[in-house]
Amino acid sequence: MNNVFSLAWRLFKHEARRGELTIILLAIVLSVAAVLSLSLFSERLQSALSERSAAFLAADTQLRSDKPIDENWLTDARDQGISTAQRVSTRSMVFGAEKMSLVDLRAVSRQYPLRGEVMVADAPFGEKQPVQSLPEKGHVWIDSRLFQTLNVKVGDTVDVGDASFTVGNVLGEIPDAGFSVFSAEPIVLMRLDDLAATNVTGPGSRADYVAYFAGDASAISDYYDALEPKLNDDLHSWRSAADDESAIGRSVARAERYFLLASLLAIILAAVSIAVAAQRYSLRHFDPVAIMKTLGATQAMIRKVYVLQVLFITVVGIILGVIFGLAIQQVVVWALADKVDVSIDVWHFRPLLIAVFTGAVCASLFSLYPLLRLFSVPPLRVLRRDLSSNLSSRSLQFLASGSAVFLLMWAYSQDLEISAILFASGVVLIAGLLLVTYGLIAVGRKLGQGRMGAWQLAWARIRRRAMDNSIQLISFSVTIMLLLIVLVMRNDMVAQWRAQLPEGTPNYFLINITEAQQPRLESHFAENQIDIDKFYPVVRGRFAAVNDETVRTEVTKEEEGSDTNQRDGLGREANLTWDDELQNENKITQGQWHGNTEADLPEGIYPVSVETGVAERLNISMGDKLTFNIGSEIVNTQVTSVREVNWQTMQPNFFFIIDPAAMTAFTPTYITSFYLPTERKAELTRLMQPFASVTMFDVDARINQLRSIVDQVSVAVEFILVLVLAAGSLVLIAQVQASMDERLQELAILRTLGAKGSLIRLSVVLEFVIIGVVAGLMAALANEFSLYLLQTQVFQMDAQLHLEYWLIAPACGALVVGLLGAVGCWRLLRLNTSQLLRNMV
Repeated sequence: MNNVFSLAWRLFKHEARRGELTIILLAIVLSVAAVLSLSLFSERLQSALSERSAAFLAADTQLRSDKPIDENWLTDARDQGISTAQRVSTRSMVFGAEKMSLVDLRAVSRQYPLRGEVMVADAPFGEKQPVQSLPEKGHVWIDSRLFQTLNVKVGDTVDVGDASFTVGNVLGEIPDAGFSVFSAEPIVLMRLDDLAATNVTGPGSRADYVAYFAGDASAISDYYDALEPKLNDDLHSWRSAADDESAIGRSVARAERYFLLASLLAIILAAVSIAVAAQRYSLRHFDPVAIMKTLGATQAMIRKVYVLQVLFITVVGIILGVIFGLAIQQVVVWALADKVDVSIDVWHFRPLLIAVFTGAVCASLFSLYPLLRLFSVPPLRVLRRDLSSNLSSRSLQFLASGSAVFLLMWAYSQDLEISAILFASGVVLIAGLLLVTYGLIAVGRKLGQGRMGAWQLAWARIRRRAMDNSIQLISFSVTIMLLLIVLVMRNDMVAQWRAQLPEGTPNYFLINITEAQQPRLESHFAENQIDIDKFYPVVRGRFAAVNDETVRTEVTKEEEGSDTNQRDGLGREANLTWDDELQNENKITQGQWHGNTEADLPEGIYPVSVETGVAERLNISMGDKLTFNIGSEIVNTQVTSVREVNWQTMQPNFFFIIDPAAMTAFTPTYITSFYLPTERKAELTRLMQPFASVTMFDVDARINQLRSIVDQVSVAVEFILVLVLAAGSLVLIAQVQASMDERLQELAILRTLGAKGSLIRLSVVLEFVIIGVVAGLMAALANEFSLYLLQTQVFQMDAQLHLEYWLIAPACGALVVGLLGAVGCWRLLRLNTSQLLRNMV
C-alpha cells in the first residue's frame, strides 16, 4: 500500500508540474468556489432580508392566541436564551373632551419591539423619528389621525375604558402595524401595566394576545418543537417572517427562491465542467495505463493509483476552491456594502459544507465513467494506438452523471419541485440535442460535399466527430440554457417588482368619504395640484350563506368549538364594492365578468365576482348562490366569475365585487388614494382640514421599506448573475480545451496535406460557430420550457414567451462559442507542420 501511495504521489507531482491536472483542478476549484460564494452570499443576504422582514413582525416569531398566554411558556423561552415580549390588543372606544373614536388599542410590555423600531413625530403627519422608549406610565401615544378625530393635542387627556391617560406623543409607526386600507381603527399604544386599569378586556371582550420571540434560529426551532404539543389549533397560531404573506414577505420569499435557483444552476455548471475535465484527463492517460499493464501492474494497483490521484486533486481543488470562494464573496460584500444590507460578521457553515460536498460528489461521480474507461484500456494499446477502451456503453456515464446532478440539487435545495423542474428540463434538452446531432450528421453529408473549402471542411469535421460534437453540443446548450434561465428570471422578476412600485405609487389612502364629500374633495385636491385616483364605493356586510346554507360568522369565545359541522365563513364583516369595470391587476380565471355580459339569472339574484383565494378557502364554486347581510337588508347573488388578484399592488382589492344593480338601495362610503411627494408632506394637515370625518392612511413608510428591499435584492441578483455567467464561461472554455488533443492530430494531417493556415483557421471558427448557433437555438427552446414551469409552479408569476431570446441565444452562441473556439485553438493554429508533428509524439 505504501508503494502504491508513493507512486500515486510521485505521478501526481509530476503531472502537476507538467500541467496535466490543470483542467480538472480548475474545474473542482470552480465548482467549490462558485457554490461557496453564491450560497454564502445568498445565505448572508437572506439572513439580512429575514431580519428586515422580522422587523415587520417586531420579532423573529410570534405566538398569537385568543386567550392569555401561559407565563410559564415565556419563562421557558427566556431560560433557553430567547428574548420575549408581550402584547394585548383589542378594539375600544377612546374619548376626548368633545369627541370619541373606535381605536385599535395595543398594550405592550417594556421589551417591545424585539425587532424593528417604534417611530414618533413632533406633529400629526410630521417627520417620523425612531425612539428607544415606550409611553411613560399613565401616558398613551396616539395615531396622527386621532388628533384630528378627537380634536386633541399632545398633553391633553383622553379616556380609555375606566382610566384616563395623557397624550404623550404622536405615534408615527410601529413595526407590526400591518397594512390594510380597510383597518379603519387608528392605533393607540400604551404600557401593558396600564391595561388592567381600563377594564376593557373583561368578560365578553375580544382581545388578541401575542407573544414575541427573538433569538438564535435553532434555539427558537427547538423551543417551538417542545411547545407545539401544548398548542391548541383553535386558539393558537405560530407565525414567523417566512410565513409573511404581505407584499414584502412575498418579495423576499421570491428572492430567496431565486437565490436558490441560481445556486442550483451553479452546481450544475460545476458538475458539467468537472465531467468535461475528467473525460479529457482519462483520454490523456490511456497510454500510461497501457504501459503500466505491460510492465506487470495489476488492475487493482492501477485502480488505486488513479483513485488516489483523483483524491489528491479533489482535496487540493476543494481547499483552493474554499479559499477563492471566501475571497470572492468577501470582496463582493465589501463592494456592495453601501447598497446591500449584508452583515459580514455573520457566518454560516451550511454553504461551506455544501461546497465541500459538491466538490467531492462531482469529482467522484463525474469521474466514475472516465476512470472505468481508463482502467479497461488493453495493454495492446502500446502497439496499436487505435485501441482505446473495452468499456463502450455510456449508460453508466449518464446514470452516474444524472444521479450526481439530482443528488446535489436535492441535497442543496431541499426543494424537490425546483430540482425536478430543472432536471426534467435538462433531460428534455439532452434528448433533443442527441436527435439534433443525428440531424447535423445528415446535413453535414450534404453541405460537406463539393469543392473543399472552409465551410465544407467545418461540416466534414462535425460529421466525423459526431459523438464528441454531441457531447460538446450538449455541454454548450446546457450552459447557455442555464445562463438564459438566470438572466430571464432576473429580468422578469425585477421588472415585476418595479412595476408594482413605480414612481408615483399612491402613498396615502382616504376612506370614509361620503357621497356629498366626494366632489368637494376632488376639487380641493385638484386646486392643490394633487391627482386623486379612482373612488371605490364600499359598504360593510356579512357573508351569510352559500346555496342557502348558513355559514359561521364571528362568535364569542364561549361559543367557539360548538356547531362544528357548520360551514366556515369569513369570520368577520366583508368590505363589499360594486363596479362594471374590472380592476387593474385582476384577471378572470373562470366565467365572465358581469360588466361585459348580461347574466341570465332569476329575478332578485345578481352577479358577483369572487377572488380565487377566498373561493378556494370557503369552497365556493361557479354558479353558487351567495347571500350577504348588509345592515338589515339581504342581497342574493350568484357567482358568475372568479378573479385572480395581485395582492402585491398598492391598490384596494376586494374579495367580492357585486353587480351595481344589486346595490342601488345602499349608501356607500368611498375609498381612494393619492401620491404626495416627501417634500410636500408638511401640507397634509392643511390639505385634510376641511374633511375632518375622512380617515387618512399614511403608507409612505411601508412603500419605502418595500422599495428598499426590492432595490437590495435587485443588486444582489446582479451579483449572482455575474457569478453564474463567469461559471458558465469557464465551462465553455473547459469544453473547448477538452478537444485540443484530437484537434492537434487533425491540424497536423491537414498541414501535411498542404492545407493553408487561413483555410484551417476559418474552418475551425466556422465549426464552432455552427455548433454555437445550434446550441443557442436549442437552449432558447429548452429555456422557454424551463421558464414556463418555474414561473407558473415555483415563482407564481405570469408565464410569457421570450421570442427575442430565440434570436439572441443563437447569435450569442455563435459569437461566444466561435470566439472561445478560436482563442482556445489559437496556440495550435499558430504552430507549423513540424511543431505539430513533434507535439503529437
